[in-house]
Amino acid sequence: MPPTGVVSDMDLNRIAKRIHNVSPRPIRLTFADGETGVFHFSSTEFFQTDFQGEATREGDDADYRVTTTEEGAGVVVGRKGPDDEGWSLVGEVVDAEAVES
Repeated sequence: MPPTGVVSDMDLNRIAKRIHNVSPRPIRLTFADGETGVFHFSSTEFFQTDFQGEATREGDDADYRVTTTEEGAGVVVGRKGPDDEGWSLVGEVVDAEAVES
């Protein structure tokens, strides 16, 4: 058992961990509603167990932010288009896989 305050790999959200490990290669994200998209991450990082990534999506000129939910239980994606004043929720990610070239 790791010492108190030490984060182990077991504590990290599995989808966030996959995104972090695959990036900067393209990643296909699948959302809870069945929608999919190919994302290109410019950055990914963990703060203890909290995850955050910045990305673009193929076929869209918006910015995307990917984060874990409270307690790291899920991964959600926000979108901000060039003419948007704020972020809107795209959905919850249920799968992430590397895009084979």
